Amino acid sequence: MAKIYFFLKSYFGFSKRESRGFVLVVPALILLYIIPLGYGWLVRKKNEKHYSAYSQKIDSLVLAGWKPSQNNYQSQSLGHKSDTVKRASTYQKPKIPQFNKMSFSEADSIVLQIVPGIGQTMAGRVVKFRDNIGGLHSKDQLLEVYGMTPEVLERVFDYFDFEPGVKNKIPINQADVNTLAKHPYINYGSAKVIVAFREQHGPYQSSDDLLKIKIFNAEWVDRLKPYLEF
Repeated sequence: MAKIYFFLKSYFGFSKRESRGFVLVVPALILLYIIPLGYGWLVRKKNEKHYSAYSQKIDSLVLAGWKPSQNNYQSQSLGHKSDTVKRASTYQKPKIPQFNKMSFSEADSIVLQIVPGIGQTMAGRVVKFRDNIGGLHSKDQLLEVYGMTPEVLERVFDYFDFEPGVKNKIPINQADVNTLAKHPYINYGSAKVIVAFREQHGPYQSSDDLLKIKIFNAEWVDRLKPYLEF
């Protein structure tokens, strides 16, 4: 040991205490290196033993006339699959309760709030527009409501049935200025012109008569036509 300590001191500059520590550590490192090697050797020996036993069993089966067949595996696999399909077919996904669909024309501002994206204010606007206009002949008319988007419009009719139809029409030959101006498609100035022209030229016979008033164009008249009563 004295020679080892002298060697470590001469070549590595270790003190006597450091030399003692190094001498104790080296056997531990060697042991840590040997243990995994020994464990791996034992595992390989065990696997070789199992493989040898398996090979002997296969050899004995072959000598007895057995031949490995892919069909055996396939039949077992198909049987397993059929059991899986059978179990899947017996499973029924729980049915989620759905709300009753009601007609959009009957929905009030409270019920409309069931639609995601429609709050109290928007529901009030929708009902006011629907009632003032006299009924919808197209779903897309709701896009004329301030704040309405195509996405929310689509969701509205996921919850409500749409039945196109105009329930309240404007008696254009009897209505006064204030009555005409209540309709969303007619502003107060247009209402005054409609009444003044009627008083000067007589009752309107059809919506085309409105085109005789030069400030009105065909697009505006076609938009208003479904709501006029002659």
